[in-house]
Amino acid sequence: MNARLLLLCLTLSPLCALADAVRVSLQPQAAVGKGLPELRVHIEEPIAGFEVKLKRGDGHEVRVKGGGPPGVTRTLPLEQPEGRFHYEGVLVVRFPDAEETSMPLSFDAELLGPLKLTVVPEDVDVEGRKLRFTLSRPAARAQVTVLMDTGEKALDGEVPFQGEPAGKPLEVTWPAAKGRVLRISLKAFDTSDFYTGVELFPWRVDIPHEEVNFPTGSADVPAAERRKLDASHALIAEAVARHGRFAPLRLYILGHTDTVGDTDSNRELSLKRARSIAAYLRKRGLGLPIFYEGLGEQSPRVATPDETDEASNRRAEYILAVEPPALSPTPFPSQWRKL
Repeated sequence: MNARLLLLCLTLSPLCALADAVRVSLQPQAAVGKGLPELRVHIEEPIAGFEVKLKRGDGHEVRVKGGGPPGVTRTLPLEQPEGRFHYEGVLVVRFPDAEETSMPLSFDAELLGPLKLTVVPEDVDVEGRKLRFTLSRPAARAQVTVLMDTGEKALDGEVPFQGEPAGKPLEVTWPAAKGRVLRISLKAFDTSDFYTGVELFPWRVDIPHEEVNFPTGSADVPAAERRKLDASHALIAEAVARHGRFAPLRLYILGHTDTVGDTDSNRELSLKRARSIAAYLRKRGLGLPIFYEGLGEQSPRVATPDETDEASNRRAEYILAVEPPALSPTPFPSQWRKL
């Protein structure tokens, strides 16, 4: 074998060298949209040129020729689909005296798709002070901040993992702290140090209030009932002043009826009443975003037979939150409407 050929060739990465003349290194990973894995040929002494011949694990062949003076590094991007592929091949180097020699190349390269973090609502256990989630690749660590509505941080630090495989449930917990959990900030890293994150706002406050008594079939707020909404406005404004500096709060108004009348009419009536309440609070000076919806007789506080006059079911909910509160299942499409 030519004396210029260094006999040590590693299989984990092509850190092989034609002694003193050419050195090869590998950038084995890249993220989709942010480059490609790269094979790098470092020219350290005069050569006439080189050729890289590779065969990818799926049969695709790569042939690249190059050269240059000492001190030049030729970067060869490895065009490949998303995923991990094994490469086998050879680097052939030609010297100025026409002599030619080669070294074997054997390595893996990976093109990583977007790292995906999945959290479903039932995985946010505020009472149990824990959060579960999954990653689309093996997990290394997570940076977690749990902010309470008092402004105190129940947790602000790093949680280590042990390379748990993709899709395995991961969990972070936090100690007890005064107040309600307002925001959970999560940044999760895979074992290649790629990361993704999410901010969750499980916080909500149900504003206590007196129910507005609307005339039968009407959505107009009677003058005699406005004092109740004035009192609710004061409570909402107070809560916003206390907690609004920590997160962008919204007000959600949800209307309900009893079972007297037909289902479609009750749904429409509850929707109009919720909107009337929202409009009154806006006119009263409430500046935060307001959303409303009506569920009619679909989510009663007290279960009753049809056509039952039940005052406790004729009600509204006033909810301060950051993210839209979940709505009860209904036979019709339901959604929060912005005032």
